[in-house]
Amino acid sequence: MSIGQTEPQHRPMTVDDLQRLPDDGGRYELVDGRLDVSPAPVSVHTLIESRLSFHLTNVAPDDFMVLTGPGVNFNADRTHHRIPDVAVIRAEDFERPYLTRPPLLAVEVVSPESVFRDHHTKKREYAAFGIGSYWIINPSTDKPGIAELRLDNGEYREAAQVFGEETFETDLPFPVTLVPHWLIADGAWKSGIAGG
Repeated sequence: MSIGQTEPQHRPMTVDDLQRLPDDGGRYELVDGRLDVSPAPVSVHTLIESRLSFHLTNVAPDDFMVLTGPGVNFNADRTHHRIPDVAVIRAEDFERPYLTRPPLLAVEVVSPESVFRDHHTKKREYAAFGIGSYWIINPSTDKPGIAELRLDNGEYREAAQVFGEETFETDLPFPVTLVPHWLIADGAWKSGIAGG
C-alpha cells in the first residue's frame, strides 16, 4: 500500500446481505454486522424442534403463534439478526419478512458447536432485547433436559431445570407441561409429552 492510500472500509452486513448467501442448509445470523454461521442441524436437533413446536402449538391459545426458526432483527439497522430454534409470539406481533419485536419465548436446542453461544452469548443478547422467557434444551440421548430462564430486571434468572422423565411445568408464555424424555424417545411420544 502506498502512502496516502487507506484500507477499504468494510460496511457492516445487514439482513439484505443474508439473502445473497448460498442456500446450503447453514444457519446464517448477524452479530453487530458480522456473520455468525452454524452448520445445518443434525437429525436429533430437528426432531426436538419438531416435537416441541407440535406440542406448543397444540397447547397454545389462539392468540399465540409458535414459529420454528424465525428470523428476528434486534436493531433498526438490521445488523443484529438471530434465528432461535423455536419462538412464541402473540399473533398480532407477526411480521414479514422478519420479526422486530421480542418474542415472548425463545428456545435453543444446544449443539456441540453452540454450547457457549446458547448458554452465554444468546442468553445475554436475548435478555438485552427483552425476550421474557428463554429455554435451553440439552439434547442428551440419555437424559434430555430443559432449563427455563425468565427475565428479571434485565437479566435472566433460572426458574426451572428438569431432566429425563421429570415433568417441566411453566405458565410462560402460557401454561405448558412437558416431559423432556419424549422430545427424543421412541414410542408414543404424542401421548407422553405432556406428562400424566
